[in-house]
Order: sequence, then structure tokens, then C-alpha cells
Amino acid sequence: MRVQLGRQLLDRQIVDSEGRLVGKVDDVEFAVDAEGFPYVAYLLTGQGALGQRIGGRVGRVLVALAARFTDDPPAPPLRIPIVDVERVDSTVRLRAGAGELPPPPVETWLRRHLIDRIPGAGRASG
Repeated sequence: MRVQLGRQLLDRQIVDSEGRLVGKVDDVEFAVDAEGFPYVAYLLTGQGALGQRIGGRVGRVLVALAARFTDDPPAPPLRIPIVDVERVDSTVRLRAGAGELPPPPVETWLRRHLIDRIPGAGRASG
């Protein structure tokens, strides 16, 4: 399948198999097959991936913020294997649920150091 990355993948919303928002495609990671042809191996999402993609001063700030809000900098982006993509239309739809993906490092840090410290944060709403 031929895909124009800038038009068909980058900046698309990523939703899991249950329609929950996972993030946006901030960048892609390539691999090379046995015949030497490159292919998209992973979709990358997160402030660090976006910062590296856009570069410059703004990009460095995004990468620095992502690193600041992780327990183990540098903050790696969330890497979603391309084999977990069911289809690409107006969004990137995954075969897996969000719970099956590794947690984004920045969200993990924020939950541990901020959200979980709010009184009542551990109770289910609703």
C-alpha cells in the first residue's frame, strides 16, 4: 500500500478499538526489510516525538517539557506498531484497546505526581 505520510498519517487522531482517543500521530519510525526497502514500523505519539519532528526552538521546548515530566528522561514517545493499525481514514484506528498499549510517559508522570495526589482522585466517578 502506498501512503503519503504528510497527508495521510501525520497529525491524525489515533483511536483505539473502542473509539477512545490515544493521541495524534506526531511522527513515524521506519525500518528496513530484508530486501533493503524502508517501511513504516511504528507510529510515534507524544510531546517528545512532535518536538523532534518540528525542530527549532519550539521543538526543543516540547522535548524539554516532555523530559521534565517523566521519571526517567529522556522521555521516549509512545511507539505503536504499525501491525496494530486496523485502518487509516479520517483517524488512525487501532486493533487494540488503549489498555493494551504502554502508558505514555508524560501521562504516567502527571498521574503519579499530580492527579493521584488530589483528594478523592482514586474514587470512581459516576
